[in-house]
Amino acid sequence: MRIGELARRTGASPRALRHYEQAGLIASARAANGYRVYAGGAVARVANIRYLLDAGLTLDDVSAFRSCLDGDMRAVAPSPRGLEIARERLAVLDARIAAQTAARDRLAASLAGAGP
Repeated sequence: MRIGELARRTGASPRALRHYEQAGLIASARAANGYRVYAGGAVARVANIRYLLDAGLTLDDVSAFRSCLDGDMRAVAPSPRGLEIARERLAVLDARIAAQTAARDRLAASLAGAGP
């Protein structure tokens, strides 16, 4: 399938798909006309990549899961390394949330003292 069809079937933009390919997470062949052509298994692979990204992982984090991106990731217990990556990413997200909450509180306090 060509990139447009893969994008439609997965909800990923063609730009995101090219980015995943550049990161080595998906692969394509080139047709005689130069178009990218993806195998049918790319749909599940992209769905798993998007699942991990939506969970807060980065593309670098996702690359650690290369060997299991073709299966049903939601039905399989995570590996020890997968759990470690998820815990590290959760700590980063918690720190960012705390920093944003503190900034919000400072701004709210400044506005409260500024009057109407």
